[in-house]
Amino acid sequence: MTARIDRPLSPHLQTYRWTLTMAMSIVHRATGIALYFGTILLAWWLMAVASGPGAYGIFSSFIGSWFGRLILFGYTWALMHHLLSGIRHFVWDLGYGFGPSEREGLTWAALIGGIVLTVLIWIIAYAFGGGR
Repeated sequence: MTARIDRPLSPHLQTYRWTLTMAMSIVHRATGIALYFGTILLAWWLMAVASGPGAYGIFSSFIGSWFGRLILFGYTWALMHHLLSGIRHFVWDLGYGFGPSEREGLTWAALIGGIVLTVLIWIIAYAFGGGR
């Protein structure tokens, strides 16, 4: 008779200490899902443009509301974060950036860079009249 072992047979979330890299891996997947739904918003915009002023007016009133702008801001952030996180993964695929400090640096760069690029895009959009 064998003794019963009261522990997971494979590594489990409770075994590991959470790191920024692990969290950003989950965020990368979540932003991929958000981009899927954001693409539905993009398709709605294209259909509204093709359908004429009435349909475009409905879309414009939605996207111009505080809720629509919040969704658009989130979509912009998801796009920028996913882009930079994808570049981080590409660097890893090339075999670089696996040292602990390099890995953390790339992860922080993707996190902070996504936020900074999002804010810059919105500032530029408002500066050139896109936000009016």
